[in-house]
Amino acid sequence: MDLKVLNINGQLLADSRDVAEMVNKQHNNLVRDIDGYVTILDQNSTLSSDSFFIKSTYRAGTGKNYKHYFLTKKGCDMVANKLSGKKGVIFTAMYVTKFEEMEKQLINRNQPSYMIGDPIQRAETWIIEQKEKQQLKLQNAQKEQIINELQPKATYYDLVLQNKSLLSVSKIAKDYGMSARAFNKLLHELGVQFKQGDCWLLYQRYADKGYTHSKTHTIDSEKSKMHTYWTQKGRLFIYELLKSRKGILPIIERENQQVG
Repeated sequence: MDLKVLNINGQLLADSRDVAEMVNKQHNNLVRDIDGYVTILDQNSTLSSDSFFIKSTYRAGTGKNYKHYFLTKKGCDMVANKLSGKKGVIFTAMYVTKFEEMEKQLINRNQPSYMIGDPIQRAETWIIEQKEKQQLKLQNAQKEQIINELQPKATYYDLVLQNKSLLSVSKIAKDYGMSARAFNKLLHELGVQFKQGDCWLLYQRYADKGYTHSKTHTIDSEKSKMHTYWTQKGRLFIYELLKSRKGILPIIERENQQVG
């Protein structure tokens, strides 16, 4: 059997179930032995059992929860010291090798790709680096837009148009009988906004005018997404821009022209 060493939140650990199989021992017997080690360690004020063994549970096929342990390298040392003969030698060699391999991987992950000798690991690390750079670039662009939105230039026109209601681009696009995709593309062609990742952001010359307001929506504990909404001032800006540059009017004004 090939012993698995897991990277859990940056800590290298082996599962007691794998260890039991590796040393050809019933898992419940190994857990019982570790329970004894934990009791002794916790009785000593200078030692902490958590640096050797971390208690956890797993769910079996029956749906019941059972206890198991995650073993640190020191925990594996303690188990190995209680073994004798061929089983003890093989287990010791195996866990030492596996922990060393995982430690090297962690070191490589913290190194820039150009410093990694192994070509496969170098390529994998380079891909991770590029993804992180792209994500950081997007986050910086989003932060810059939010900062600019919070500092609009104050004019009497701004005060008159103060309105808390915000509009999604799909709502404004509907006023013109267009899809949100086509409308975003049109605003891009007019030099109003650009796309960063999957988010549309205003060019700098428009970013501090108070035309938009961005909100960040949480997807899960690790992911979030920013959505840009247009203010009433932004809506009027779009109206004047499309009218003067493209001769495009909202549907309601087209209908009024036809009636007239």
